[in-house]
Amino acid sequence: MSADVARRIALGAQGFADPRPASSPTRRHLQRVLSRVRLLQLDSVNVAVRAHYMPVFSRLGGYEPSLVDEAAWSHSSRKPRLLVEYWAHEASLVPVEDWPLFHSGAKRPGWWRNYTSTVEREPQLVEDILAVVKELGPVGAGAIEKALAGGGPRNKDHWGWNWSEVKKVCEYLFGSGALTTGSRRGFERLYDLTERVLPPEVLARRVPAEEGARELVTRAATALGVATEPDLRDYYRLAPARSQQAVRELVEAGVLEPVQVQGWSAPAYRHTAARVPRAITGRALLCPFDPLIWERARTERIFDFHYRIEIYVPEAKRVHGYYVFPFLLDGRLVGRVDLKADRAAGILRVQSAHSEPDTDHGRVAVELAAELRHMADWLRLDRVQVTPRGDLAPALKAVVR
Repeated sequence: MSADVARRIALGAQGFADPRPASSPTRRHLQRVLSRVRLLQLDSVNVAVRAHYMPVFSRLGGYEPSLVDEAAWSHSSRKPRLLVEYWAHEASLVPVEDWPLFHSGAKRPGWWRNYTSTVEREPQLVEDILAVVKELGPVGAGAIEKALAGGGPRNKDHWGWNWSEVKKVCEYLFGSGALTTGSRRGFERLYDLTERVLPPEVLARRVPAEEGARELVTRAATALGVATEPDLRDYYRLAPARSQQAVRELVEAGVLEPVQVQGWSAPAYRHTAARVPRAITGRALLCPFDPLIWERARTERIFDFHYRIEIYVPEAKRVHGYYVFPFLLDGRLVGRVDLKADRAAGILRVQSAHSEPDTDHGRVAVELAAELRHMADWLRLDRVQVTPRGDLAPALKAVVR
């Protein structure tokens, strides 16, 4: 398989071969995106836009963020909850029906297992937190602490735990599945009993670890199209041995097909249902946590695009900026922009703009300017302002309106 074919398969699997809706995106359009990417990563950085909203915009264009909010944090008979929070790639929104897979034993125990000693040392605290959530939920960790300290299930005279211990136990219970996110207030997680959030038939489903691994690897292969085993493993952060066994079994079952991609040093696997788009057209800005690019080695292998997030790099040492969005144009990553939403001033600030080698600055600037304007409108910002930093900035500044 040529590298070009592999790239088109990967882009098609992620939804970039689909045209954007001609009218306002609906819940049906969101479901189409979710059927492809399988999860939306959560992240606390809000310098431009929350990470879980941006991949939907990248694929659908301007949409009402309430589509995602309703899918993730509300439920009604007319609009059942579609998504639930759990540790998938990282903290993520995953389809409700996938919940049993994450509790099958297919995944390695998460970082929250570090709090086991706190739970074992203070079993009464666990019971008290569950009692508060049952009474008050959905409720934040701070409110749980206040309830416990102020005459809730445990009398203040016996209060001996600080904020961090309450939060640790909440996160342990979240990781073990006893609690989940009922809703959010801003970006604050409001805990609720999982049994009040998820349908009983989902909670009742028991999946053996081997089957859970096969199903997760199958979902990863659907989302990636063609991938190495480490790529498939990384999508849901599976243990190497578990992932490798699942890949072997899926090859035997005819779900995955071994392939050799030109220029790839490792063997690859193609999902047998993955299609090869004739061409990829259109444009999209990609946030750092978009599933198309979050695995940086894969991004470099597919797009010849070296990409690193520089949030934790001292400003003087940053190469491209603080929160950089790669720019996808007609199936190739042709540039990158460091973006900040200045909500008080109503400005989408382009703090730097860089092109990739051998790109047409004029065409890239025109297409990028149009996508930035579209993003600004979506974020309800009045204008786009370009800082003269980066080799693409002069051409971009000249065409931004």
